[in-house]
Amino acid sequence: MTEPKQDKPLIIAGRTYQSRLLVGTGKYRDLQQTGEAIDASGAEIVTVAVRRTNIGQNPDEPNLLDVVSPDRYTILPNTAGCFNAKDAVRTCKLARELLDGHNLVKLEVLGEEKTLYPNMPETLDAAETLINDGFQVMVYTSDDPLMAKRLEEMGCIAVMPLGAPIGSGLGIQNRYNIRMIVENAEVPILVDAGVGTASDATIAMELGCDGVLMNTAIAQAGDPIRMARAMRLAIESGREAWLAGRMPRKAYASASSPIDGTFF
Repeated sequence: MTEPKQDKPLIIAGRTYQSRLLVGTGKYRDLQQTGEAIDASGAEIVTVAVRRTNIGQNPDEPNLLDVVSPDRYTILPNTAGCFNAKDAVRTCKLARELLDGHNLVKLEVLGEEKTLYPNMPETLDAAETLINDGFQVMVYTSDDPLMAKRLEEMGCIAVMPLGAPIGSGLGIQNRYNIRMIVENAEVPILVDAGVGTASDATIAMELGCDGVLMNTAIAQAGDPIRMARAMRLAIESGREAWLAGRMPRKAYASASSPIDGTFF
């Protein structure tokens, strides 16, 4: 029989979170739908692409923070759209200025526009600069277990390997790599990118991940509000299943009702 696992809270930058679902704010129909979907998701951490979303830098335009209040959510500025370390660092500094000294950021430095895979040399360069400047860095990375460990050892407070390319909806294509990353980590591991539907989120959690970050899977669903609720339940279900410990896989059948001691 498989032994159940010991639960532990999700702690990021010294704060404990009940929800293990992190959500983005892009691709929704409008700000009202954005706010409603995030509310339905139960998420407590909301990531914002500073280069693409107004959080105060354009005072004459609608402000995302009017529907996603920093009083209710932890705002996680991200460097989406950055293709080199210099731009990523500049973006994080802008976010810190706009958010009154907020140091928690999600770092992603992309390699090129077709795959949106991370450029790891530039990611390492940016992470080192940001950490030395006092930022608390959650980092988007490839599914390389060695690279994930290196980012942790540098001082990143959470490591976020992709499950599949950003926005692809392909699901978790690299579960063995992610499992290795989880097993070797001392910081939270969150799947970032690739989730398409609720079962994908459940798989990520059943692998032992501490959480999942997603945007497109909710925003581009036929009914984003309903999908947000589905993702919330999927995360909870996957975590419970991982904690419970799944039954061992077997090559052949095993009767649900043992026949030992039967009379005929």
